[in-house]
Amino acid sequence: MEERVLNPKLTEEEAALDQTLRPQRLAEYIGQNKIKENLSIFIDAAKKRKEALDHVLLYGGPGLGKTTLAHIIAREMGVGIKATSGPAIERAGDLAAILTNLQEGDVLFIDEIHRLNKIIEEVLYPAMEDYALDIVIGKGPSARTLRLDLPRFTLIGATTKMSLLSSPLRDRFGNILRLNFYDQDDIKKIVERSARILDMSVDAESAVEVAKRSRRTPRVANRLLKRVRDFSQVRGDGTLTLDITRKALHLLEVDEFGLDEIDRRILEAIIQKFQGGPVGLSTLAAATAEEIATIEDIYEPFLMQIGFLHRTPRGRVATELAYEHLGFSVPDSLQNKLL
Repeated sequence: MEERVLNPKLTEEEAALDQTLRPQRLAEYIGQNKIKENLSIFIDAAKKRKEALDHVLLYGGPGLGKTTLAHIIAREMGVGIKATSGPAIERAGDLAAILTNLQEGDVLFIDEIHRLNKIIEEVLYPAMEDYALDIVIGKGPSARTLRLDLPRFTLIGATTKMSLLSSPLRDRFGNILRLNFYDQDDIKKIVERSARILDMSVDAESAVEVAKRSRRTPRVANRLLKRVRDFSQVRGDGTLTLDITRKALHLLEVDEFGLDEIDRRILEAIIQKFQGGPVGLSTLAAATAEEIATIEDIYEPFLMQIGFLHRTPRGRVATELAYEHLGFSVPDSLQNKLL
């Protein structure tokens, strides 16, 4: 996938900045109010019982705060956290090494948990349920199983693809929490908070403008804020005014709905090449030179959220809002295509 400012996935270059801007406590975390309320109750109850928190599964699109929440949970519980990812655990021995080094009550955070190897999952089941690790010693007829007791720990899994998680693994999580796209007002607060941390001067109108175009995703909002700051320092005096903000976002080709050139290319392909749809995902990917997974995971969810794209049993259809935003005449037959 080509580099794009609206990509919600974290890049290596942004890791340090992302760490700086992350809230440290639940009270500092903006948005996702229901999740915060539930977590606050779960954490307080576990601390009163002096027990480890039940295993937590966080799912939602990239950039919505799953990793941030995992670290906040560990901090609120007053325990350590070990972080890894599904693809990084290649062998059962890798998982065993991680589990045996945990302390009582610690958090094990596995990002992209849906990408765990099935053999690794089998090792994880008794660890989650019985806090025990089954190790096979020897081979052939002389092989025997040794069970090691583990400290009571909390597994926090994060995934962007809930459907790819196996049922046995999913059922072992006591708390399953879905992170939704943020409200514009919450994104505005996040922009203002990030600006204070970065020692930037931002007026309310500029914060709203960045929030409107951030695809309702905190990571995208912070990235846009950083790019606008660069523009203001080179083309202005470093202060983010509405005029400077709009000029910077125009230069980045991010419109008032948060669409960039690739989003518009996808919608235009549906409207112009396929008469508004319906069109299959593989056909759309071929027509736009994008990968199927990229369209399905990155572009499509937001386009559907803002009402520009509709998914039908026969394929993807551009909506009336998409026609109007891109300046196309709305066909009379559009309503039938949406059914």
